[in-house]
Formats: sequence, C-alpha cells, structure tokens
Amino acid sequence: MRYRIRCLETSQILVDDGFILVNPAAAGPALLRAEYQASQLNIRPEQPGLFRFADWLPVSRVLPSAGYPVTFRSERLASVLGLENLYITFSGYWPARGAFMTTGSFKECEAYTVCARYPQDSQEVLVVASAGNTARAFLKVASENRVPLVVVVPQSSLNELWQEKPLQPWVRIVAAAGDSDYFDAIQISDKVSVLQGFKAEGGARNIARRDGMGTTLLSAATTIGQIPDCYFQAIGSGTGAIAAHEANLRLLGDGRYGHKLMQLHLSQNSPFLPIFQAWQTRRREIAPMDTTEARRLSQAIDAKVLANRKPPYGLTGGLFDALSAAGGHVYAVDNTALAQARDLFAASEGCDVCPEAGVALASLIEACEKKLINRQAVIMLNVTGGGRLNIKKDLNPQPVIADLLIDPDDIDQAQLAGMLAQTRQEILASLTS
Repeated sequence: MRYRIRCLETSQILVDDGFILVNPAAAGPALLRAEYQASQLNIRPEQPGLFRFADWLPVSRVLPSAGYPVTFRSERLASVLGLENLYITFSGYWPARGAFMTTGSFKECEAYTVCARYPQDSQEVLVVASAGNTARAFLKVASENRVPLVVVVPQSSLNELWQEKPLQPWVRIVAAAGDSDYFDAIQISDKVSVLQGFKAEGGARNIARRDGMGTTLLSAATTIGQIPDCYFQAIGSGTGAIAAHEANLRLLGDGRYGHKLMQLHLSQNSPFLPIFQAWQTRRREIAPMDTTEARRLSQAIDAKVLANRKPPYGLTGGLFDALSAAGGHVYAVDNTALAQARDLFAASEGCDVCPEAGVALASLIEACEKKLINRQAVIMLNVTGGGRLNIKKDLNPQPVIADLLIDPDDIDQAQLAGMLAQTRQEILASLTS
C-alpha cells in the first residue's frame, strides 16, 4: 500500500475505503492524516498536471489533467514591496507562466485528488458544499471523469460556476435559495449526505482534499529548493493552510528541503472575521455566529468564498494546532485594501487575480509595513486563483443553471429525500447509458 491513514487523536491506523473521514473511536473531533510509504518526494513530470506529485497523494488512479500550481520568483512585485526572496505560487489560468487550471482556482487541486480517490466501482454519489470555486472545480473534474456528484451552493453563487464545456448528466447542482450563504449550503449538503446512496465529500476531513491543496507548497519548495520561511494565504475554512502545514511536515521528513516550520500568515476579509477574532485571544473555539448577522457579514465582503461560519479550527490537527505549531499570524483585510492589492498584482506581474488572492497580498503588504517579516526571508505568496481575463479570452466559459432550488429554512428531511431519490436514479442511469 502506498499510504496508510492515521487518526491524529488516537494514533490508530485505519483502512482507506475511498470515503473514510473520521475515526469512530476518537473521543473528540480529530482529523485523519495520510502517511506515505515514500519518505522522499519523487516528482514525476511525465504524469499529467497535479499527478506529478502522486507519491504524496492518496489516489487510486491518475486522471487526465493539465493544470498544477506553478511557482516563480517575483521581480517586479518583490521590488515594489522591497522583498529580496518573494516567490509566487500561482493556481489559475496563465499560459504565459505555464499555469493551465481552466477553472481559475486552486480548488482544482482538491477536486482532482478527491475524484482520483473515489472508488471506480462505487455507486455512491459524492456531495460537495461550496461557495463557488470548489463547486466549479468539482463540476469540471467529475463531469470529465464519470464521477457521480451533487454540489450544493448558495443561489447567489451560481454565476461563479461557469464551465468551459457542457456538464455531463452525472453531475447536478442544488442551490440554497434567496439570501442563503455558504453555511446554508453546508447544512443542506449535510442533510443530503446522510440519504441512502449519497456520501459526503468531507471538506477538510477528506485526506485527498488536503493533500491535493498541499501541492501548492510542494510546488514552492521543489522550485525554490527549500521550505519557505513565511507562507501567505487568505482563508475561509483554513483547509489550504492546514494542508500546507501538513506538507511542511512531510518535507521535514524528506530532509532535502530544510528543517524548519514556516510561519503561517493567514488572512480574512473584514468584517467576516471568525478565525481572526479567535486567534487574537488564542481561543481554541470559534464564537457562534447568529444566522442573520452571519449572512449580513458575508454579503459585506468582496471575497465571498471566504465566508465560512464553522471552519475546521479547534479540532485535533485543525487550524488552531497548525497556527500554534508554526507561530502564525492572522490578518483582517478590508475590501479597499483587497482591491488595491489586486490592482497592484495586475500592474506589477501582468495577470488578474481573484479577490481571495487580493486578501493574501494585502496581508503581505501589511506585514511589510509593520515589519512583521524579514525582508530577506524566503516568502511564499499563495495566489489561490487568477487568470479570469485569460479564461474569458481563450476558453469562452458558459453559465450553468441549478437543477434544484431549495429553501434551507423550509425543507425537512423527508421532502429532501423524495427530491434527491429521483436525482440519484437519473445520475446512475446516465453513467450506464
């Protein structure tokens, strides 16, 4: 077996069935983690896209793929900021840089690995909740690789699910109606996931999702030749940051990239700040958010995919543990600073970036201004999405529509079961036709 799974609370070794997310024997919430037989990373450039890092991915097959995170040393942005060793890891569509993620987001990293972990003989329908980027990536990858899928998104995010190619009938879109937010989508997906014939993808609890996202750091370290000193990323759930920290631990075991834990410099879009507020006082638990207030705050931010009310923060192996181990910082970035940072990146590096990447760059600017980092440090800026203008020019993406529209405040489990039973029959029939 190329890898095994360990529970971070009990240290038990578990058998992977392609879906396992939790250890039933754990006393409290805890992540599982993949441990790979290959202690050193052997990059395989002959493998498609992301699968060049397959030694450290919990997958059962390799899928056709063109895109993977691309790292390059910045000159112009670094000069503006006065940084000597700024490296940009770009996940998006920027052909001039060799970046070919056609959904424009690093969520393709997790979509490919989750779908490549999915058992090919299964008839379970994967269920994914998203605020936009994740759904767009999963729709693409599942549609192209015959993976049965239901994505659940807020209705307001439907315009973010555009696709380069028409979707196949084994993927379906469920929208949470009205002014629903990401949390509403999560609640509906939780109800769908317990129905017969459906399986929760699992979000941060899915080892394939985290290790796919961890390839951003693998790209950076293998390009630079060392583990960065500082890592900058915007966060909603913080799963990408957890993934980067876990990749850091594997690189320590590799031994060829240094022996340090990089500092995690993470950022949220103000005024939606649950992780920022918890970390300021080093609280392990996120303060509960009133539904009405949470919806109001999520609508007030430009980086809407960062509006996660219940991130994997306090559980064993979660974001609190990663920040504590790495000596991390969390920043609050408002919409004005976000917009200015996006403009700066486009002007200096020559490519548009997503709002979340603007949040990350704005936090790097703040760290420079407040002298929170050494200007000689090796810095990784994780640009988690970009190249929308290139996509529009080259790929002519088309909008999608919801297959089901559900009011999260007015749906019970029996109604949902009736609606989704027919959907599952149609999905499975399409896979055999």
